[in-house]
Amino acid sequence: MSHIMENPKGGCVLAGINAVLGAINRVCPILHSGPGCCMQTTAADQGQSGHKHSCFVSGVSIPSSNMLEKEVVFGGVNKLRTTIQGSIDIMDADAFFVLTGCTAGIIGDDIESVTSKFREEGHEVYAIDTPGFAGDSNLGYEVIWNTFIDKVIEKDVPKDDKLVNIFGIVPYHDPFWSGTLEEIDRILSKLGLKVNTFFTKHQGIEDIKKSSGAALNIIVNPWLFNGPAKKYEEKFGVPSIRIPGLFVGATDTTNFIRAVQKALNLDEKLVEDVIEAEEDYVYSYLGQSIGVVSWKRFAVVADANSAVGYTRYLANDYSFTPVLVIVSEPIFRQEDKDRIEKEIRDLEYAKPPKVLFLTDQYEINKAIREEEKEITLLVGSSNEREIALEKEIQFILGAFPINERLIFNRTYAGYRGSLTFTEDIYDNN
Repeated sequence: MSHIMENPKGGCVLAGINAVLGAINRVCPILHSGPGCCMQTTAADQGQSGHKHSCFVSGVSIPSSNMLEKEVVFGGVNKLRTTIQGSIDIMDADAFFVLTGCTAGIIGDDIESVTSKFREEGHEVYAIDTPGFAGDSNLGYEVIWNTFIDKVIEKDVPKDDKLVNIFGIVPYHDPFWSGTLEEIDRILSKLGLKVNTFFTKHQGIEDIKKSSGAALNIIVNPWLFNGPAKKYEEKFGVPSIRIPGLFVGATDTTNFIRAVQKALNLDEKLVEDVIEAEEDYVYSYLGQSIGVVSWKRFAVVADANSAVGYTRYLANDYSFTPVLVIVSEPIFRQEDKDRIEKEIRDLEYAKPPKVLFLTDQYEINKAIREEEKEITLLVGSSNEREIALEKEIQFILGAFPINERLIFNRTYAGYRGSLTFTEDIYDNN
Protein backbone atom coordinates (compact mmCIF):
# COMPACT_ATOMS: atom_id res chain seq x y z
CA MET A 1 0.00 0.00 0.00
CA SER A 2 1.39 3.41 -0.93
CA HIS A 3 2.14 5.99 1.74
CA ILE A 4 2.42 9.75 1.34
CA MET A 5 4.93 11.56 3.57
CA GLU A 6 4.61 15.29 4.24
CA ASN A 7 7.89 17.24 3.95
CA PRO A 8 10.46 14.41 3.97
CA LYS A 9 13.81 15.60 5.34
CA GLY A 10 16.25 14.75 2.60
CA GLY A 11 16.21 13.15 -0.82
CA CYS A 12 16.88 9.83 -2.48
CA VAL A 13 20.08 7.82 -2.26
CA LEU A 14 21.36 9.69 -5.32
CA ALA A 15 20.97 12.99 -3.46
CA GLY A 16 23.01 11.60 -0.58
CA ILE A 17 25.79 10.39 -2.87
CA ASN A 18 25.77 13.70 -4.73
CA ALA A 19 26.09 15.63 -1.44
CA VAL A 20 29.05 13.57 -0.22
CA LEU A 21 30.90 13.84 -3.53
CA GLY A 22 30.16 17.56 -3.61
CA ALA A 23 32.01 18.01 -0.32
CA ILE A 24 35.23 16.34 -1.52
CA ASN A 25 37.76 18.66 -3.12
CA ARG A 26 38.24 18.30 -6.91
CA VAL A 27 35.83 15.38 -7.34
CA CYS A 28 33.24 15.51 -10.11
CA PRO A 29 29.97 13.53 -10.15
CA ILE A 30 28.56 12.49 -13.54
CA LEU A 31 24.88 11.65 -13.56
CA HIS A 32 23.54 8.98 -15.90
CA SER A 33 19.94 10.01 -15.45
CA GLY A 34 17.04 12.05 -16.68
CA PRO A 35 17.52 15.82 -17.14
CA GLY A 36 15.89 16.78 -13.81
CA CYS A 37 18.03 14.72 -11.47
CA CYS A 38 20.97 17.14 -11.20
CA MET A 39 18.85 20.00 -9.94
CA GLN A 40 16.48 17.91 -7.82
CA THR A 41 19.12 15.85 -6.02
CA THR A 42 21.15 18.97 -5.28
CA ALA A 43 18.08 20.80 -4.01
CA ALA A 44 17.11 17.89 -1.78
CA ASP A 45 20.21 18.09 0.43
CA GLN A 46 22.67 20.87 -0.50
CA GLY A 47 19.81 23.22 -1.31
CA GLN A 48 18.39 22.97 2.22
CA SER A 49 21.63 23.06 4.18
CA GLY A 50 22.09 26.67 5.15
CA HIS A 51 22.55 27.91 1.56
CA LYS A 52 26.00 26.32 1.24
CA HIS A 53 26.75 24.38 -1.95
CA SER A 54 29.68 22.49 -3.38
CA CYS A 55 32.33 24.93 -4.55
CA PHE A 56 33.81 22.64 -7.23
CA VAL A 57 30.79 21.47 -9.22
CA SER A 58 27.15 21.30 -8.14
CA GLY A 59 23.52 21.65 -9.18
CA VAL A 60 22.86 22.22 -12.87
CA SER A 61 26.65 22.36 -13.46
CA ILE A 62 27.03 18.62 -12.85
CA PRO A 63 27.68 16.70 -16.10
CA SER A 64 24.72 14.51 -17.04
CA SER A 65 23.75 12.23 -19.88
CA ASN A 66 20.21 13.69 -19.71
CA MET A 67 18.51 10.45 -20.72
CA LEU A 68 15.36 10.83 -22.81
CA GLU A 69 12.94 8.41 -24.53
CA LYS A 70 15.54 7.27 -27.08
CA GLU A 71 17.93 6.10 -24.33
CA VAL A 72 15.11 4.35 -22.48
CA VAL A 73 14.25 2.34 -25.59
CA PHE A 74 17.71 1.69 -27.05
CA GLY A 75 19.96 2.05 -23.99
CA GLY A 76 22.08 4.99 -22.89
CA VAL A 77 25.64 3.66 -22.69
CA ASN A 78 26.77 5.40 -25.88
CA LYS A 79 25.49 8.73 -24.63
CA LEU A 80 27.11 8.07 -21.25
CA ARG A 81 30.42 7.36 -22.96
CA THR A 82 30.41 10.74 -24.72
CA THR A 83 29.30 12.46 -21.51
CA ILE A 84 32.24 11.01 -19.58
CA GLN A 85 34.70 11.98 -22.29
CA GLY A 86 33.31 15.50 -22.39
CA SER A 87 33.61 15.77 -18.61
CA ILE A 88 37.26 14.68 -18.72
CA ASP A 89 37.96 17.21 -21.45
CA ILE A 90 36.30 20.13 -19.66
CA MET A 91 36.43 19.48 -15.89
CA ASP A 92 39.83 19.71 -14.17
CA ALA A 93 38.92 17.03 -11.62
CA ASP A 94 41.08 14.46 -9.83
CA ALA A 95 38.37 11.77 -10.02
CA PHE A 96 34.96 11.22 -11.63
CA PHE A 97 32.09 9.14 -10.27
CA VAL A 98 29.22 8.03 -12.50
CA LEU A 99 25.89 7.87 -10.65
CA THR A 100 22.79 6.15 -11.99
CA GLY A 101 19.36 7.72 -11.80
CA CYS A 102 16.16 5.70 -11.61
CA THR A 103 15.83 5.50 -15.41
CA ALA A 104 19.25 3.92 -15.92
CA GLY A 105 18.61 1.59 -13.01
CA ILE A 106 15.33 0.37 -14.46
CA ILE A 107 16.66 -0.34 -17.95
CA GLY A 108 19.86 -1.89 -16.58
CA ASP A 109 22.58 0.07 -18.39
CA ASP A 110 25.99 -1.50 -17.70
CA ILE A 111 27.90 1.55 -16.47
CA GLU A 112 30.71 -0.51 -14.94
CA SER A 113 31.87 -1.70 -18.36
CA VAL A 114 31.90 1.90 -19.61
CA THR A 115 33.88 3.28 -16.66
CA SER A 116 36.37 0.40 -16.70
CA LYS A 117 37.39 1.32 -20.26
CA PHE A 118 38.24 4.85 -19.12
CA ARG A 119 40.28 3.52 -16.18
CA GLU A 120 42.22 1.32 -18.63
CA GLU A 121 43.09 4.55 -20.45
CA GLY A 122 44.44 6.08 -17.22
CA HIS A 123 41.43 8.15 -16.15
CA GLU A 124 40.06 7.89 -12.62
CA VAL A 125 36.42 7.15 -13.45
CA TYR A 126 34.35 4.97 -11.12
CA ALA A 127 30.80 3.63 -11.29
CA ILE A 128 28.24 3.80 -8.49
CA ASP A 129 25.33 1.73 -9.76
CA THR A 130 22.71 2.66 -7.15
CA PRO A 131 19.55 4.25 -8.59
CA GLY A 132 17.68 6.81 -6.54
CA PHE A 133 14.78 4.53 -5.65
CA ALA A 134 17.11 2.24 -3.66
CA GLY A 135 16.90 4.38 -0.51
CA ASP A 136 17.34 7.79 1.11
CA SER A 137 20.15 10.29 1.63
CA ASN A 138 21.65 8.44 4.59
CA LEU A 139 22.04 5.30 2.49
CA GLY A 140 23.88 7.46 -0.03
CA TYR A 141 26.54 8.23 2.59
CA GLU A 142 27.15 4.52 3.17
CA VAL A 143 26.99 3.66 -0.54
CA ILE A 144 29.73 6.12 -1.44
CA TRP A 145 32.02 4.85 1.31
CA ASN A 146 31.42 1.24 0.29
CA THR A 147 32.42 2.29 -3.24
CA PHE A 148 35.59 3.93 -1.93
CA ILE A 149 36.48 0.80 0.03
CA ASP A 150 35.82 -1.53 -2.92
CA LYS A 151 37.38 0.54 -5.72
CA VAL A 152 39.45 3.50 -4.53
CA ILE A 153 41.19 3.03 -1.18
CA GLU A 154 44.61 1.45 -1.51
CA LYS A 155 45.83 -1.64 0.32
CA ASP A 156 49.25 -2.00 1.96
CA VAL A 157 49.48 1.68 2.92
CA PRO A 158 52.06 2.13 5.74
CA LYS A 159 50.34 2.43 9.12
CA ASP A 160 50.46 5.76 10.97
CA ASP A 161 49.62 5.36 14.66
CA LYS A 162 48.71 9.05 14.90
CA LEU A 163 46.26 9.13 11.96
CA VAL A 164 42.50 8.82 12.53
CA ASN A 165 39.52 8.87 10.15
CA ILE A 166 36.29 10.64 11.10
CA PHE A 167 32.95 9.23 9.92
CA GLY A 168 29.27 9.78 10.71
CA ILE A 169 29.03 13.54 10.10
CA VAL A 170 27.14 13.62 6.80
CA PRO A 171 27.93 16.59 4.53
CA TYR A 172 24.97 18.88 3.82
CA HIS A 173 22.50 16.46 5.45
CA ASP A 174 23.99 17.99 8.59
CA PRO A 175 23.95 21.76 7.95
CA PHE A 176 26.72 22.27 10.53
CA TRP A 177 29.03 19.62 9.06
CA SER A 178 31.94 21.94 8.20
CA GLY A 179 32.14 23.55 11.62
CA THR A 180 31.59 20.26 13.41
CA LEU A 181 34.42 18.55 11.55
CA GLU A 182 36.68 21.56 12.17
CA GLU A 183 35.93 21.39 15.92
CA ILE A 184 36.64 17.64 16.00
CA ASP A 185 39.87 18.26 14.07
CA ARG A 186 40.87 21.05 16.47
CA ILE A 187 40.34 18.90 19.55
CA LEU A 188 42.07 15.79 18.22
CA SER A 189 44.99 17.80 16.86
CA LYS A 190 45.64 19.06 20.42
CA LEU A 191 46.08 15.40 21.38
CA GLY A 192 48.85 15.08 18.79
CA LEU A 193 46.71 13.26 16.21
CA LYS A 194 46.46 13.75 12.46
CA VAL A 195 42.85 13.83 11.32
CA ASN A 196 41.19 12.77 8.08
CA THR A 197 37.88 14.61 7.98
CA PHE A 198 37.79 14.09 4.17
CA PHE A 199 35.48 17.10 3.69
CA THR A 200 37.47 20.01 5.13
CA LYS A 201 41.04 21.34 4.74
CA HIS A 202 40.72 20.83 0.96
CA GLN A 203 41.15 17.10 1.44
CA GLY A 204 40.49 15.06 -1.67
CA ILE A 205 40.72 11.69 -3.35
CA GLU A 206 44.38 11.13 -2.36
CA ASP A 207 43.47 11.41 1.34
CA ILE A 208 40.72 8.85 0.77
CA LYS A 209 43.12 6.50 -1.01
CA LYS A 210 45.58 6.60 1.90
CA SER A 211 42.97 6.36 4.65
CA SER A 212 43.70 2.63 5.04
CA GLY A 213 46.88 3.66 6.84
CA ALA A 214 44.94 5.10 9.78
CA ALA A 215 45.20 3.69 13.28
CA LEU A 216 41.51 4.18 14.07
CA ASN A 217 38.13 5.00 12.54
CA ILE A 218 36.01 7.24 14.78
CA ILE A 219 32.29 7.05 13.97
CA VAL A 220 30.40 10.01 15.44
CA ASN A 221 26.87 8.73 14.93
CA PRO A 222 24.58 6.38 16.87
CA TRP A 223 23.62 4.20 13.90
CA LEU A 224 25.25 5.02 10.54
CA PHE A 225 28.32 3.32 8.99
CA ASN A 226 28.00 -0.21 10.39
CA GLY A 227 28.68 -1.95 7.08
CA PRO A 228 31.57 0.24 5.88
CA ALA A 229 33.23 0.04 9.31
CA LYS A 230 33.29 -3.76 9.15
CA LYS A 231 34.68 -3.67 5.61
CA TYR A 232 37.41 -1.22 6.67
CA GLU A 233 38.54 -3.58 9.40
CA GLU A 234 38.31 -6.75 7.30
CA LYS A 235 40.05 -5.31 4.24
CA PHE A 236 42.53 -2.84 5.73
CA GLY A 237 42.81 -3.79 9.40
CA VAL A 238 41.56 -0.41 10.65
CA PRO A 239 39.47 -0.82 13.85
CA SER A 240 36.58 1.46 14.74
CA ILE A 241 35.01 3.01 17.80
CA ARG A 242 31.49 4.44 17.81
CA ILE A 243 30.61 7.65 19.62
CA PRO A 244 26.85 7.11 20.07
CA GLY A 245 25.75 10.63 19.28
CA LEU A 246 27.03 14.12 18.59
CA PHE A 247 28.95 15.44 21.61
CA VAL A 248 27.85 18.93 22.63
CA GLY A 249 29.35 20.66 25.67
CA ALA A 250 32.05 19.84 28.17
CA THR A 251 30.61 16.62 29.63
CA ASP A 252 30.14 14.58 26.46
CA THR A 253 33.14 16.09 24.65
CA THR A 254 35.38 15.06 27.55
CA ASN A 255 33.86 11.57 27.35
CA PHE A 256 34.67 11.56 23.62
CA ILE A 257 38.32 12.46 24.26
CA ARG A 258 38.69 9.74 26.86
CA ALA A 259 37.17 7.17 24.49
CA VAL A 260 39.79 8.09 21.88
CA GLN A 261 42.53 7.99 24.52
CA LYS A 262 41.53 4.47 25.52
CA ALA A 263 41.33 3.24 21.93
CA LEU A 264 44.76 4.64 20.97
CA ASN A 265 46.47 4.40 24.37
CA LEU A 266 47.37 8.08 24.31
CA ASP A 267 49.52 9.77 26.93
CA GLU A 268 47.27 10.30 29.96
CA LYS A 269 48.89 13.53 31.16
CA LEU A 270 48.62 15.14 27.72
CA VAL A 271 44.97 14.15 27.47
CA GLU A 272 44.09 15.43 30.95
CA ASP A 273 45.92 18.71 30.30
CA VAL A 274 43.86 19.23 27.12
CA ILE A 275 40.63 18.41 28.92
CA GLU A 276 41.46 20.80 31.78
CA ALA A 277 42.25 23.65 29.39
CA GLU A 278 39.16 23.09 27.23
CA GLU A 279 36.77 22.77 30.17
CA ASP A 280 38.24 25.90 31.77
CA TYR A 281 37.67 27.77 28.51
CA VAL A 282 33.99 26.76 28.40
CA TYR A 283 33.16 27.20 32.07
CA SER A 284 34.91 30.59 32.31
CA TYR A 285 32.46 31.90 29.70
CA LEU A 286 29.42 30.18 31.16
CA GLY A 287 30.32 31.58 34.56
CA GLN A 288 29.97 35.10 33.18
CA SER A 289 26.31 34.52 32.27
CA ILE A 290 24.91 33.06 35.48
CA GLY A 291 22.57 35.98 35.95
CA VAL A 292 21.07 35.52 32.49
CA VAL A 293 20.22 31.83 32.46
CA SER A 294 16.61 30.75 32.84
CA TRP A 295 14.96 27.37 33.25
CA LYS A 296 13.26 25.90 30.19
CA ARG A 297 11.23 22.81 29.30
CA PHE A 298 12.41 21.77 25.87
CA ALA A 299 11.64 19.57 22.88
CA VAL A 300 13.98 18.52 20.09
CA VAL A 301 13.11 17.47 16.53
CA ALA A 302 16.23 16.38 14.64
CA ASP A 303 18.23 13.58 13.09
CA ALA A 304 19.41 10.97 15.61
CA ASN A 305 22.93 12.37 15.92
CA SER A 306 21.77 15.91 16.71
CA ALA A 307 18.84 14.79 18.85
CA VAL A 308 21.21 12.89 21.14
CA GLY A 309 23.70 15.76 21.38
CA TYR A 310 21.23 18.59 21.97
CA THR A 311 19.17 16.67 24.52
CA ARG A 312 22.14 15.54 26.56
CA TYR A 313 23.73 18.99 26.60
CA LEU A 314 20.60 20.89 27.57
CA ALA A 315 19.68 18.34 30.26
CA ASN A 316 23.08 17.33 31.67
CA ASP A 317 25.18 20.49 31.28
CA TYR A 318 22.47 23.11 31.45
CA SER A 319 19.82 21.53 33.72
CA PHE A 320 16.90 22.21 31.39
CA THR A 321 13.98 19.76 31.52
CA PRO A 322 13.53 17.53 28.44
CA VAL A 323 9.88 16.90 27.55
CA LEU A 324 9.80 15.45 24.04
CA VAL A 325 12.46 14.25 21.59
CA ILE A 326 11.47 13.31 18.03
CA VAL A 327 14.02 11.53 15.84
CA SER A 328 12.97 12.69 12.39
CA GLU A 329 15.06 10.48 10.07
CA PRO A 330 14.00 6.97 9.04
CA ILE A 331 15.52 4.38 11.41
CA PHE A 332 14.62 0.78 10.58
CA ARG A 333 16.74 -1.53 12.75
CA GLN A 334 15.34 -1.99 16.26
CA GLU A 335 18.84 -2.22 17.77
CA ASP A 336 19.58 1.23 16.34
CA LYS A 337 16.39 2.66 17.82
CA ASP A 338 17.24 1.10 21.19
CA ARG A 339 20.76 2.60 21.15
CA ILE A 340 19.47 6.05 20.22
CA GLU A 341 16.71 5.97 22.82
CA LYS A 342 19.15 4.84 25.52
CA GLU A 343 21.47 7.79 24.84
CA ILE A 344 18.55 10.24 24.94
CA ARG A 345 16.93 8.83 28.07
CA ASP A 346 20.06 7.99 30.11
CA LEU A 347 20.50 11.46 31.63
CA GLU A 348 22.33 12.48 34.79
CA TYR A 349 19.94 14.97 36.33
CA ALA A 350 16.65 14.99 34.41
CA LYS A 351 13.75 12.60 34.08
CA PRO A 352 13.80 10.84 30.69
CA PRO A 353 11.78 12.57 27.97
CA LYS A 354 9.25 10.95 25.68
CA VAL A 355 11.10 9.66 22.62
CA LEU A 356 9.34 9.23 19.25
CA PHE A 357 10.59 8.15 15.84
CA LEU A 358 8.57 10.10 13.27
CA THR A 359 9.41 11.14 9.70
CA ASP A 360 6.06 12.56 8.53
CA GLN A 361 5.75 16.30 9.21
CA TYR A 362 2.04 15.95 9.89
CA GLU A 363 2.75 13.39 12.61
CA ILE A 364 5.61 15.52 14.04
CA ASN A 365 3.39 18.60 14.28
CA LYS A 366 0.61 16.53 15.79
CA ALA A 367 2.91 15.15 18.49
CA ILE A 368 4.07 18.65 19.45
CA ARG A 369 0.57 20.08 19.29
CA GLU A 370 -0.89 17.34 21.50
CA GLU A 371 1.94 17.12 24.04
CA GLU A 372 0.34 17.50 27.48
CA LYS A 373 3.40 18.92 29.22
CA GLU A 374 4.33 22.54 28.60
CA ILE A 375 7.18 23.18 26.15
CA THR A 376 8.95 26.54 26.30
CA LEU A 377 11.87 25.82 23.91
CA LEU A 378 11.85 23.90 20.63
CA VAL A 379 15.05 22.99 18.77
CA GLY A 380 14.24 21.83 15.26
CA SER A 381 14.44 22.44 11.52
CA SER A 382 12.81 24.98 9.24
CA ASN A 383 9.88 22.55 9.01
CA GLU A 384 9.08 23.01 12.73
CA ARG A 385 9.03 26.81 12.74
CA GLU A 386 5.31 26.93 11.91
CA ILE A 387 4.24 24.71 14.81
CA ALA A 388 6.51 26.70 17.15
CA LEU A 389 4.75 29.92 16.11
CA GLU A 390 1.37 28.26 16.52
CA LYS A 391 2.23 27.11 20.06
CA GLU A 392 4.12 30.35 20.88
CA ILE A 393 7.26 28.37 21.74
CA GLN A 394 10.76 29.84 21.58
CA PHE A 395 12.38 28.26 18.52
CA ILE A 396 15.99 27.57 17.49
CA LEU A 397 17.11 26.33 14.07
CA GLY A 398 19.35 23.38 14.84
CA ALA A 399 18.64 20.58 12.37
CA PHE A 400 18.24 19.79 8.67
CA PRO A 401 16.60 21.30 6.68
CA ILE A 402 17.67 24.89 7.35
CA ASN A 403 16.44 27.43 4.81
CA GLU A 404 16.40 30.71 6.77
CA ARG A 405 20.06 31.33 7.47
CA LEU A 406 23.49 31.12 5.87
CA ILE A 407 25.87 28.65 7.53
CA PHE A 408 29.60 28.45 6.82
CA ASN A 409 31.57 26.87 9.67
CA ARG A 410 29.11 27.35 12.51
CA THR A 411 28.64 24.39 14.85
CA TYR A 412 26.96 23.44 18.13
CA ALA A 413 29.30 20.48 18.67
CA GLY A 414 32.28 20.09 20.97
CA TYR A 415 33.48 22.50 23.61
CA ARG A 416 33.35 25.74 21.66
CA GLY A 417 30.26 24.87 19.66
CA SER A 418 28.29 24.52 22.89
CA LEU A 419 28.98 28.20 23.63
CA THR A 420 27.47 29.12 20.25
CA PHE A 421 24.45 26.93 21.03
CA THR A 422 24.00 28.66 24.39
CA GLU A 423 24.32 32.10 22.80
CA ASP A 424 21.58 31.20 20.33
CA ILE A 425 19.25 30.10 23.12
CA TYR A 426 19.39 33.56 24.66
CA ASP A 427 19.49 35.38 21.34
CA ASN A 428 16.00 33.99 20.60
CA ASN A 429 14.14 34.95 23.75
